[in-house]
Amino acid sequence: MAGELTDKVAVVTGGSRGIGRATAFALAAAGAQVVVNYARSSAAADAVVAAIRETGGSAIAVQADVSDAAQAEILIKAATEKWGRVDVLVNNAGITRDTLLLRMKPEDWQAVIDLNLSGVFYCTRLVSKLMLKQRSGRIINIASVAGLMGNPGQANYSAAKAGVVGFTKTVAKEMAARGVTVNAVAPGFIKTDMTDDLSNTEAILKYIPLGRYGEAEEVAGLIRFLAADPAAAYITGQVLTIDGGMVM
Repeated sequence: MAGELTDKVAVVTGGSRGIGRATAFALAAAGAQVVVNYARSSAAADAVVAAIRETGGSAIAVQADVSDAAQAEILIKAATEKWGRVDVLVNNAGITRDTLLLRMKPEDWQAVIDLNLSGVFYCTRLVSKLMLKQRSGRIINIASVAGLMGNPGQANYSAAKAGVVGFTKTVAKEMAARGVTVNAVAPGFIKTDMTDDLSNTEAILKYIPLGRYGEAEEVAGLIRFLAADPAAAYITGQVLTIDGGMVM
């Protein structure tokens, strides 16, 4: 599959770690020119860019908190100023602020909604103008099994990810006539910074038929497939779970 994204420009939000980092590497390996977005850790983002360049790829790091509409615009503008277009957008940036509903502070609710849902809206709205004009594009939103089945202690996160699912289906319908596909990937428990602090691993594994956590690279592989042309050109408005069988 190497080369199926040659000359394509991909923007990956939250691209400095976890699933975003693995996705940046996967898209670069497929030939894409990658914009690695980050909010805080410039060192981590620069390391991703350096690793891509060492293998002959092309990438830049761009700082922007996509929960802010103005900063999301800075991110997309950086991509178009560098390469003139955006062919793939991976809306991956996200945070958790877990606690039971009765203990959840309004600011913890809002912070998760702002980044995990509003950030998807801001970036998608910006690239949609470019992709509709190009009459081509791939938008891939990172949802979660929490948005499909709920999860105690994650009312804010589950609501945001459920919102991403509805948003994905609506935008897919709006943009399909111009050749732009919009899909969502819903990971289960994946080995990332977000799962490092989980203390109930054994209890969680009982609900995963494959009996293990997923790898970020496995999610990135699915994202790479959805970004490919023509392999995934006839797939739109879908939510693909990658969860070891958890939701089934």
